[in-house]
Amino acid sequence: MENDNKNYQELLEERRYFLKDSIRKTIDFSKTDQSQGIAAPPVEKPHKSEFEKINLPLLDWNEKYDHNIINAIKNRNSRRKYKNEPLSLEELSFLLWATQGAKFAAGSNVFRNVPSAGCRHALETYLAIFNVDELEKGIYRYLPLTHQLLMEFPEENLKQKIIKGTFNQNFVGEGALTFIWTAVPYRMEWRYGLAAHKVIALDAGHVGQNLYLSCEVIDAGTCAIAAYDQDYMDDLLRIDGKEEFTIYIAPVGKK
Repeated sequence: MENDNKNYQELLEERRYFLKDSIRKTIDFSKTDQSQGIAAPPVEKPHKSEFEKINLPLLDWNEKYDHNIINAIKNRNSRRKYKNEPLSLEELSFLLWATQGAKFAAGSNVFRNVPSAGCRHALETYLAIFNVDELEKGIYRYLPLTHQLLMEFPEENLKQKIIKGTFNQNFVGEGALTFIWTAVPYRMEWRYGLAAHKVIALDAGHVGQNLYLSCEVIDAGTCAIAAYDQDYMDDLLRIDGKEEFTIYIAPVGKK
């Protein structure tokens, strides 16, 4: 028992180290790929030109939605019950704009509506669509550079598979859609090497909070979760689990 407790404490210390920035003092940043002159990885995951792309409406959101940040912060809550109502394509467009929308590009950097360490934005946004006006059910990916949705593939029994992939948390499949964010770690490693991984986790938090607040604006709710079957979710999205893997999930539905 004493040895078991010791091993557990050692494991705790190892994982706490991940949250600290001590590693920064051990890295020779002159040897990162960026410092070596290697070209930056794409800021958006490439796709085949023949894939179906859906143009998303991009409006003056100030005119569309009468809401202020104070109310959004005050009313923010983790919501696990949703009405059986669709989201409009316009509402989905707003949520995507708020969580990963691009403002402008400068070289290999794309500035967005959420912060990211070094402007690297190592996340991709996938959507399991169940009940959104004008969209077929299936797995989609957001293309922030053009503000479009890419239809990746249809998937039978998608709700049940999303629930299974989140250890039978039923509410994850009961909204209008579920956000699934993946990490493409090399985008951040290119600049920061071994110091990249903590800030990828921080970036996911920024995106999740923007989703919470923007959901309040459209009278919707969300509950971000980090408990999921890693291999199952990666396989469901048809990603390799190494150069890209699931990192964060959040269902969205009308309150």
